[in-house]
Amino acid sequence: MNSQPIYPMKTLLLTNEYPPYTYGGAGVHVEYLSRELSRLMPVEVRCFGDQKVENPDLSVFGTQIDMGGYTCPKNLASVFGSAQRCLNFNTRDVDADVVHCHTWYTHLGGIMAKLNYGIPLVITVHSLEPLRPWKREQLGGGYDFSCWVEKTAIEMADAVIAVSEGTKNDVLKLFHVDPAKVHIIYNGIDPTEYQKVDPSPALKKYGIDPQKPFVLFVGRITRQKGIVYLVNAIRHLDPGFQVVLCAGAPDTPEIAAEMKSAVEAASKEREGIFWIDEMVDKKTVIQLYSGADVFCCPSIYEPFGIINLEAMACETPVVASSVGGIPEVIVHDETGYLVPVSQLHESPFTPLRPDDFSKDLAHQINRLMSHPDRREAFGKAGRKRAVDTFSWASIARQTADLYASLAK
Repeated sequence: MNSQPIYPMKTLLLTNEYPPYTYGGAGVHVEYLSRELSRLMPVEVRCFGDQKVENPDLSVFGTQIDMGGYTCPKNLASVFGSAQRCLNFNTRDVDADVVHCHTWYTHLGGIMAKLNYGIPLVITVHSLEPLRPWKREQLGGGYDFSCWVEKTAIEMADAVIAVSEGTKNDVLKLFHVDPAKVHIIYNGIDPTEYQKVDPSPALKKYGIDPQKPFVLFVGRITRQKGIVYLVNAIRHLDPGFQVVLCAGAPDTPEIAAEMKSAVEAASKEREGIFWIDEMVDKKTVIQLYSGADVFCCPSIYEPFGIINLEAMACETPVVASSVGGIPEVIVHDETGYLVPVSQLHESPFTPLRPDDFSKDLAHQINRLMSHPDRREAFGKAGRKRAVDTFSWASIARQTADLYASLAK
């Protein structure tokens, strides 16, 4: 218990995702940040769900709403639901010294807290709506709302945290923000949790041959994660190793159908393709990271790419697209290989030459698969980099220092 907190202040974190309802990097970020911040000051988390934890150092309150009476189009339900939750966040009294928002879903709540309660607003940028135009497929006109609320919150925030240098550049390019208000604080990793373990239980569960190497993908089925480009790369992969696609939670029925069709086509040409069509738990994904010989991240937009850090912490070399903050995590030819995406169309934000991108992914995966010694060296270097550079304790301290500077 923090009977005498190191920082004499309290923070309120607003988030869509929080355990046990975590499906992306932002949720992972808030989980570990809140835990480490609670060692420095009282922390309250308000999130989407039914969570309820009441501890002096770390309290968590989920907000549920009944959307059964909504008659709006289905793709707008999440948009209006987020706005309603943000209102509910604020009708519960706010006694914090700073409000800290994660993802656009909570930005309206942060705006209301800043204006109504008179406390500083901090926004962590995990991704940016203008750089995810494919979301219009998912949200329709709700995408215009998400862009508006994000822009409004970022431009009125007292501080903006970018999770990489690339993200900071995007913020300054897209919004009217004083550069002095934008601070780079990386995402992090818990190396005591993410480390190489016995992969046997996961391999046995999904029928993966432990005697054959495999390349692994982990992530949601969304345009951003570039999963279809990896599936299209399978035809260019050398024989002799397996492909494991741990991919679930499709954004839209259209991309789900596209993924299904691509996997079926690839499976006709090659054996050893395993599609785990679900979002697996943390214990299982650590086993999959540990068993993989190469991890592939084919994202076309990635402000940071925490999945690469997770794989590196489990001593798995990475082949990833050279976009966003990924080059700040992966050291090319030391912890893995970076693959240029050439140019990107502004809309729908796809590679200018998608077939070439898929071939380039396959080329670098084949390079690593053909050199076991290099894979081992890259894996050990990746683990060292994860431990030395991306500590949650350091990230929490930097975040707390930023809060303190705003409260002066």
